[in-house]
Amino acid sequence: MRALPEGERPWCSGVAVAAGTGSGPLVEDAFGWAVRYEVYDESADRGVELPREERVPVRTGRRHGTVFDLASLTKLFTTIVAVRAVERGQIDLDGRVASYAPELTAAAEHGVTVRQLLTHTSGLLPELPLYEYADDEQRLARLSAEPPTTPPGAARRYSDLNFLLLQRVLEHACRRTLDRLVGDTITGPLGMADTRFRPPSSWLPRIAATEDQRRPWARLDRGMLRGVVHDENAWALGGVAGHAGLFSTAGDLAVLCRALLRGGGGVVSSASVDLLLNAPGLGFEVDQPWFMGELAGRGAAGHTGFTGTSLVVDRARDVYLVLLANTVHPRRRPGNSAPRAAAGTALAGAVG
Repeated sequence: MRALPEGERPWCSGVAVAAGTGSGPLVEDAFGWAVRYEVYDESADRGVELPREERVPVRTGRRHGTVFDLASLTKLFTTIVAVRAVERGQIDLDGRVASYAPELTAAAEHGVTVRQLLTHTSGLLPELPLYEYADDEQRLARLSAEPPTTPPGAARRYSDLNFLLLQRVLEHACRRTLDRLVGDTITGPLGMADTRFRPPSSWLPRIAATEDQRRPWARLDRGMLRGVVHDENAWALGGVAGHAGLFSTAGDLAVLCRALLRGGGGVVSSASVDLLLNAPGLGFEVDQPWFMGELAGRGAAGHTGFTGTSLVVDRARDVYLVLLANTVHPRRRPGNSAPRAAAGTALAGAVG
């Protein structure tokens, strides 16, 4: 990744990259700044850069690496919790959502299943402005009453709502909150101490900034965000949500990737890994060259996050690629996954 002149608006302020195999890491490196801008200047359409001595570089290393807002990579953790609950007999993939969470009245009326949530075939809208409602009771009422716009099972349509409903299913069926389920099921067993919802204030010096959130480009006026979830709905829901809210490091996500490449690493069974990673995938997206580059084509599976994050697991080549960036710092721009795809192509070329 080339050095960027001062004042130029790069693809991201900073990035951490980790790649390796099921046996161990091949490379872990960092470039740029976790915190580069003080504010976004709307009139000049550019970030106001902090003095160089006040910026925070992106770093690597366990317990020292930069912590990023994962955005939709959170969905992968919710998915893994779900398949583990299937293994334990707590939920059924083809069970009706309403049989676990009867308050989800629209899902009950239309017969939405757990599998349809995990494969984005429920027919639900991509999102709702839950952050506009005054309290959690009103947010849940709005979410519960939202009907599918197409018949469940008829077509794939990516939706954050699927994972908000899945969160309700899991919390009812497993009798624990999602943050506890992620800790008990994934991060605890794998020793991922740098991965959690609602990071504590002691982590702040390590956390990458995201957006100077102000209207009209953002949905809320929250100022420059650092250590607080970027997604407005996840924030309104208290920072713990099925679709967004987790923070982590490249090193911690590499641990998860290696576990998947090793057949589940004791977190889930090898049969469940097949369900997760084989087409069409559960939660994971399979063979998507727009962000995987030339890693796509042999059954690679992964996901992206709005803040600039991505993860790819390629069992055919026995490699993984984690790329964590803060592309929304100091403000969001139209999506551009070319650098993600280029990294995937470079890794594919390196390992053959």
